[in-house]
Amino acid sequence: MNDEYAESAEFVDLLIGPFWTALGPVVTGALTGVTGTVVDLGAGSGQGTVLLAEALPDAEILAVEPSPGLRAALLAKVNADRGLRERVTVLPAAFPGVDLPERIGGLVAMNVLGHFDSAQRAALWSLLSGRLVSGGVAVVNLQPPSEPVHVPEAVASTARVGRLYYEGLARAEPAGDEAVTWHMTYRTYAGEGLVDERRVSYGWHLVTESVLRGETAEHDLALTAVGSPELTTFALRRG
Repeated sequence: MNDEYAESAEFVDLLIGPFWTALGPVVTGALTGVTGTVVDLGAGSGQGTVLLAEALPDAEILAVEPSPGLRAALLAKVNADRGLRERVTVLPAAFPGVDLPERIGGLVAMNVLGHFDSAQRAALWSLLSGRLVSGGVAVVNLQPPSEPVHVPEAVASTARVGRLYYEGLARAEPAGDEAVTWHMTYRTYAGEGLVDERRVSYGWHLVTESVLRGETAEHDLALTAVGSPELTTFALRRG
């Protein structure tokens, strides 16, 4: 399997903090009252996994992450905390090939749907329709753009660790009617001097709210917006 994060994995945890600061409370709030096994689909470096564990102290968590680089950061977080080691299982697999339980209390898929084509999304909606327990909730989000347009390069996030400063930049170009290609640049500075630069590109399937509502309705899933509109985050429940 091609690892799209092979070059960027070391920077993801450093730079994704602002995303979880904004969306973390929305995600965990939507999962209030959820019990049983919770799936963190595309868990990345594990910041969301840790939040889920804190918000749902009695839940077993299955953290699904296909990228070896991101999984290393995820496993390090889990291993460093005895409580997490007892409740979190890290699954080295990609959806839909991952083996998940027949009954699921909740599922989180943040910044994930763009990795899935329509068939893979259909597999996800089918799984939720068939395996979410009564009262179970899934939380997903959509990322701009919603149309295949040029997105000019801009600084997405920054971080400072010790003497070094890290910067992530992003731009996108159309790649057909329903996709863009993201071009990411990761730079490391010591003072004003550039000491490292990595460039990666990956495809991203575009999903609008209208498409999301149509797809999920076909699987008898009720879709509800959660959080402020600009966060484009949704809770899914069985109809």
